[in-house]
Amino acid sequence: MARGGPRLEHGRRLELGQSFQDGGEHYQRVRPGYPADSAEWLIPAGATDAVDVGAGTGKFTALLLERSLAVSAVDPSPDMLEQLRALYAAADATQGTAEATGLADSSFDVVSVAQAWHWCDPLPASTELARILRPGGTLGLIWNQLDTSVPWVHRLSRIMHAGDVYKPGFRPVVGPEFEGLESHVTRWEDSLSTADIMELTKSRSYYLRAGEATRGKVLANLDWYLHEHLGHTADEEISLPYLTLTWRATKA
Repeated sequence: MARGGPRLEHGRRLELGQSFQDGGEHYQRVRPGYPADSAEWLIPAGATDAVDVGAGTGKFTALLLERSLAVSAVDPSPDMLEQLRALYAAADATQGTAEATGLADSSFDVVSVAQAWHWCDPLPASTELARILRPGGTLGLIWNQLDTSVPWVHRLSRIMHAGDVYKPGFRPVVGPEFEGLESHVTRWEDSLSTADIMELTKSRSYYLRAGEATRGKVLANLDWYLHEHLGHTADEEISLPYLTLTWRATKA
């Protein structure tokens, strides 16, 4: 992703990330989940304990629970955690960050960070996550990204001001505590209506921090593009192509 490289200045990262402190119910309703293939590739054989960091409303937490892992979920937003607890009571949800989880040393076989590593300070976060992993434990970094190799999706992403678009040369920064960083790509499609796409846009950091005039312009451009230019009806289901990039590394 273009956003969230290691040079993202700390204050700016906090400012952008603050956009997601509220609105957990809306985020849960409009944001896509993750393909099962991502978790199956990530989770090491024999794993029993997992922690989902930056868990939000539990989109990736759900996949960990489905695979019979004992799961802890960590997020800085009480609003997001309220949604997660309501949906996934089996997870032990606590407030914290990737840089300061508040969890015990050497307690987990796998740590996942889904759609959140770009909000983290990667080197301190790596040190913290290595601390809570057992020897040989797995760090997983996951992103849903719009497949902008599809021309209409590329234009859509520009109108939405979406940062989560596929960048072929992207490689996440992790600290020296981890080795063997490798990636896996899952291609899939999310089925949603044009109204859902409008709501999806409203859940993104660009829209959340924009003024009313900018928000109105974004929504008007989307309305034109989806309904006039592409000719979709308001209740029509559209398949939106995604790529899920899953990275894993092993605690050295």
